[in-house]
Amino acid sequence: MEKEDVKILNKGEEEELELQGYRLCRWRLALVGLGVLFTGGFLLLLLYWMPQWCVRSTCTRTTARDAEVVLLRSTVGNIRYFTFHSTKYYWNDELQNFESTPTKTKCFCWISSVRRKLFFGVNEIAVKVPSLFKLLIKEVLNPFYIFQLFSVILWSADEYYYYALAIVIMSVISIATSLYTIKKQYVMLHDMVAAHSIVRVSVCRADNDIEEILSTDLVPGDVVVIPSNGTIMPCDAVLVSGTCIVNESMLTGESVPVTKTNLPNPIPGDRGESDSAYNTEEHKRHTLFCGTNVIQTRFYTGELVKAVVVRTGFSTAKGQLVRSILYPKPTDFKLYRDAYLFLLCLVGVAGIGFIYSIVLSIMNEVPAKTIIIESLDIITITVPPALPAAMTAGIVYAQRRLKHIGIFCISPQRINICGQINLVCFDKTGTLTEDGLDLWGVQRVENGSFHLSEENAYKENLVKSQFVACMATCHSLTKIEGQLSGDPLDLKMFEATGWILEEATEEETSLHNRIMPTVVRPPKQLLPQELPISTEQDMELYELSSAYEIGIVRQFPFSSALQRMSVVARLLGEKRMDAYMKGAPEVVASLCKKDTVPENFAEVLEGYTKQGFRVIALAHRRLESKLTWHKVQNINRDHIESNMEFLGLIIMQNKLKAETPGVLQDLHQAHIRTVMVTGDNMLTAISVARDCGMIPPQDTVIIADALPPHGGQAAKITWRYADKPSKTTRCLEEVNISLEDVCHRDEPKPQEFYHFAMNGKSFSVIAEHFPDMLQKLVLHGTVFARMAPDQKTQLIEALQGVDYFVGMCGDGANDCGALKRAHSGISLSELEASVASPFTSRTPNISCVPNLIREGRAALITSFCVFKFMALYSIIQYISVTLLYSILSNLGDFQFLFIDIAIILLIVFTMSLNPAWKELVSRRPPSGLISWPLLFSVLTQILICLGFQILTFLWVQQQPWYTVWSPLSDACNQSTHLNLSDVNDTEVDDHNIQNYENTSLFYVSSFQYLTVAIVFSKGKPFRQPSYKNCKTLTKVKITSYAIVTKFEIIFFVCLFASFFHRIVCVPVEWRLKLLLIIVVNTTVSVVVEGGFDLGAYKCLARLCCPHRMTPKARYMHLAQELSVDPDWPPKPTTTTEAKSYPENGSNYQIRISS
Repeated sequence: MEKEDVKILNKGEEEELELQGYRLCRWRLALVGLGVLFTGGFLLLLLYWMPQWCVRSTCTRTTARDAEVVLLRSTVGNIRYFTFHSTKYYWNDELQNFESTPTKTKCFCWISSVRRKLFFGVNEIAVKVPSLFKLLIKEVLNPFYIFQLFSVILWSADEYYYYALAIVIMSVISIATSLYTIKKQYVMLHDMVAAHSIVRVSVCRADNDIEEILSTDLVPGDVVVIPSNGTIMPCDAVLVSGTCIVNESMLTGESVPVTKTNLPNPIPGDRGESDSAYNTEEHKRHTLFCGTNVIQTRFYTGELVKAVVVRTGFSTAKGQLVRSILYPKPTDFKLYRDAYLFLLCLVGVAGIGFIYSIVLSIMNEVPAKTIIIESLDIITITVPPALPAAMTAGIVYAQRRLKHIGIFCISPQRINICGQINLVCFDKTGTLTEDGLDLWGVQRVENGSFHLSEENAYKENLVKSQFVACMATCHSLTKIEGQLSGDPLDLKMFEATGWILEEATEEETSLHNRIMPTVVRPPKQLLPQELPISTEQDMELYELSSAYEIGIVRQFPFSSALQRMSVVARLLGEKRMDAYMKGAPEVVASLCKKDTVPENFAEVLEGYTKQGFRVIALAHRRLESKLTWHKVQNINRDHIESNMEFLGLIIMQNKLKAETPGVLQDLHQAHIRTVMVTGDNMLTAISVARDCGMIPPQDTVIIADALPPHGGQAAKITWRYADKPSKTTRCLEEVNISLEDVCHRDEPKPQEFYHFAMNGKSFSVIAEHFPDMLQKLVLHGTVFARMAPDQKTQLIEALQGVDYFVGMCGDGANDCGALKRAHSGISLSELEASVASPFTSRTPNISCVPNLIREGRAALITSFCVFKFMALYSIIQYISVTLLYSILSNLGDFQFLFIDIAIILLIVFTMSLNPAWKELVSRRPPSGLISWPLLFSVLTQILICLGFQILTFLWVQQQPWYTVWSPLSDACNQSTHLNLSDVNDTEVDDHNIQNYENTSLFYVSSFQYLTVAIVFSKGKPFRQPSYKNCKTLTKVKITSYAIVTKFEIIFFVCLFASFFHRIVCVPVEWRLKLLLIIVVNTTVSVVVEGGFDLGAYKCLARLCCPHRMTPKARYMHLAQELSVDPDWPPKPTTTTEAKSYPENGSNYQIRISS
C-alpha cells in the first residue's frame, strides 16, 4: 500500500495519530482461527495483547475512505467517524482525512436539533465505571498473570502443591488489591465529573420560545439562557448578550472572579471585524467554559443573558481536562525500557538452563514427563513471579511519604522520574513571590516629564485628575454579596484611590433599555469644599454640578497576549467620553503620543524594575464626540487604544516568599538548574532572580532582543548586558565579519558565569528563525519574561529537547500546559485545576520541590535495589537448582515456600521502607539499569554467589563422612544433636530432595539472599541507612529482617525445614565450615560492592575505554562545544542575523558594532 494512504490526525499535537485503513479478509480469519485452535488459545491471548498484530493478521490494507475495521458508521447521512480516547474523528471529503472538529456545516443553528444530536451525540463527560467482572478479565489477561497461571499448573503437575497454593493466594491478593485501587480511582473521577454535570437548562427555540431541557440534550448551535442567580456551566458557550461574572478556578486555578462580556454585535448592515469567525482562544473573554461557576449575570430589559453552545461533552475545556486524566501521556523512562531488556536477559539465561536440563535428563534416561516438567520449571525459577509487586512496593511507600508531607500524587509512576530531575522551572508571582501586591508609590507625568514619586494618590489636589480617574476606572472589579472582588492588582490600585464603586442592582437594570454602567466616585471628604448656596433651587443645581461620578461604559478586558486592558468611561454631565488604559509600560508607551512620553522613560522604568518592583503604566485619551454609546459597544479596541496620552506609572511591590532563597540555594548546591518563567516585566524578573539567588551577584546577564523579519530585512538578535545597558554608545559603527574570521580571534573567553534572559516575543522569533541558537540559549537561559502560556509549554519542550529532565512548579494559573508537559509538574494550588498536574502540594511555597526530588531519588534507588535483588534472587535459585539437577535432585516444596515467602517477600517489602536522605546531594542516581555501575555490581555478585555455591557443592562431596544419603545414613552419629532424619525412615523420597548437597546449598543460598539484600540496600546519599528502618519495621510488626543474628536464622531454618523432612542432619564440623563459607561470602560481597561505591567501576571503565567518552546528554555535548567556541557567549553590541540560505552549516551570521 502506498504511503499516501497513511493519514495523520492531530498533527503536531500530543495525541498525533497515524491512521491506516483495513478490510476484513475471510481466508486470513480462517487461518487465525485454526492457529487459535492448534495453540490451545495462546494465539488469541497474543493477539489480545498486540492489537496491531490482530488487525494485520485478519485484514488487508485499503484506503481510509473504504476502511471497515476501525471506523464506525452513524445514521446521519454519509458521515463516517470513529472514536479514540473519547474524541470523535469525522471524515472530511475535501481534506480526504479525518478531523476532530467537523467543518462540514458552517452554521449549526440552521440544522435541526435532532440531527445535530445524532451528529454530536449526548452532552456528557461520561467516565464509565467498569464492572468488577470486566476489570477482573482485563487484569487476569495481563501477561504476568498468564505466566503465573502457567507456573502454577506446572508446579501442581510436579506436586509442588504448597508453593503453587502460596503463589495463587499472593496472586489473588494482588489482583484484589489492584481491582480495589482501580475501581476506587474510577469512582472518585466519576463522582468529581458527575457533580453538577446534569442540570435543567432553558433553551431558546424558534420564535423566541423558551424550552426547558436536560443539559445532556444540548448540542452546538443551541442558544441557552443563563439564569440570573448563576449556574454551573454544562457546556462551552459564547455569550451573545449580557455579561457574566464567572469563577474559573476549576480550569485556571485562580479563584478570582472573571467578568465575561458578550461578543461584539455588528451594527445592522455593517460588516466589520466583529463578523469574523469565532475562535475559542481569541474570544476567551466572551466564552463560558464547562464546569465553571457563573456567579452573577447582568442583562438588558426584555432581553435575557444568552449564550450559544459551541462545544459539548469531551470537546469542552472540562472534557479535555478529564481526558488528560483518563488517557495520560505514556511515561517514557529509561528504567522501564531497561527493565524489559533485563527480563529478556533472564529469559535468555532460562533458555540455557532449559537446554541444559533437557540434555542432562536425556543422558540420565529420565522419563519424558519429568524432563518436560523440570525443564519448564527452570523458566519459572529464572523469571521471578513476584517482580511486579516488588517493584511497586517502593513507589507505594514513596507515595505515602509524600502524602505525609502534604504532596499528593495522581501519577505514581512519575515519582521515579522525579529522581532524575536536573532542572526546575518556576513561575514567579505566587510561586517565588507572594501573591499579594502592595502599592509602593506612583509617579505622574505632566507636560512630557515625570513628577517626583509620591507615596499614594489619595489627595484632594489629585481627586479630579485623569491619573486618579484611570486608577479608579481601569479595572475589572465587581461586587459579590457587597464585597469588592477581582484581580489582586486591581484591588490594590482601586483601594489606593479611596474611591467608591457602585453597581446597578437587578431591579435597576430591568428599568432601562441597556445595561446600567458601573459607577465610581470619590468620597465626599476628598472633594473640594465650596460655600453652599442659599436657595433650595440653587442648592439642587449645586449638588448636581458638584457631583463627581464616572460611569464605566465599555470594558476591554486584560489580555495576556496584548499585555494591557482599557475602558471607555463618561464623567457625569459630560457629552464626550474618555478612554483609559493600563498595562505593561513598554506596551502602553508604544501606544501613546511620543511627545507625552518622557525622554527618560526607559531610565526611570529600568530603575524601578532593577529594584524588583512591578510597574504598571497608565494612559488616557479624550474620545471624539461622534462616538455614541451604541458605537462604543461595537467598536474595535485597536481604534480606542491608540494615540493616547501618557499619564504615569504605578509602582507595586511583590515580596519574595520567606522559603524561596533557601530552597533555591539547596537546589544549586545539588547542581539542579533553576529557571524563571513569568509573565512579568523582563528587568523585574531579573531583579527578582538576583534577589532570590537564582542569579548570583557576580554573574553577567545577557539579554537577547530578537526582532522578526521586517521590510526585507532578516530576523536578528541584539545582545546587551542587563546590568550595563546605558554604557552602550549611541554612535555605533557596524563591521560585518564572517564566521571564519571570528574563529581566529585571539581575544580570550570571559571566565565569569553568564545567564541569558529574553521575553516571550524574542523567544518566539528565535524558535522560528534561529532553531540552532535556541538550543544554545536554553543551555544558559535563566529568565524568560512576558511568556504566554503556550510559550511556557514550548520552553519546557525545548529544554527536554536537549535531554534535561524538567520539573515545573507553578501556582496553577496559566501554567497548566507546562505542568502537564514537564517530566514532573508540581502545582501549588489545591483547586480542581491541580488534577492536570502529576503532583499537588498542600504547602503553598516551593519547599515541596526538594522534598519531591529527594523522595523521587529514594524511590528510584529503591527500584534499582529491588530489581537487582530480584534478579540475584532468581539467579541464586537458578544456580542452586542447576547444580542439584546434576545429581538428579531439586529443592523441596517447602524449601521453595520458605525462600519465597519467609525470606524474599519479607526482604522486598522491608527494603522499600527506607525513607529519603535528609538533604539533596550533587550526585544523581543512574537513570537506567543498563549502565556500567549497575552491570558491574550485578555481575560481580552473580559470580561471587556462583563461586561459593560451587565451592559448597564440591566441598561437601569431599568430606570424609560424605556418602549418598539414605534414611539410615549415620553422618550425625557422633553429634550430640538428635538425628531428625531417623523419623519416618521408611518414607520414600521420589524427588531425591533429602541429600547433603541439597541441605548445604539450601543453607548457603538462604544466607546469600540476605547478603545481597544487605549489600544492595543502599543508604546515603539517597536513602536513610537500613538501621533507621527499625522503627518502621516495628510499626508494621516486621522484625525478623536485619535484626536476628546468623545463628538465630540457622536455628530458625533448621526447626522450620527439618519439621517437614526436607533437610538432613550434618555433623557439627560441617556446620562450622558452612558458617565460614557464609561469613567469607558476606565479607567478599560487602567489600566488592563497597569498592564499586567508591568508584572502582570508573577505573575499570577507563582501563577498558581509555579515550574520553562523548557525553550522552545533548546539553552536556553542547556545553563541551560552547566551551571551546571563542565567540560564545555573544559580546555586547553584537547582532546576530538569520540567513535565508545557510552556508557552511550555519543559519546565522554575526555582526559586531563597535
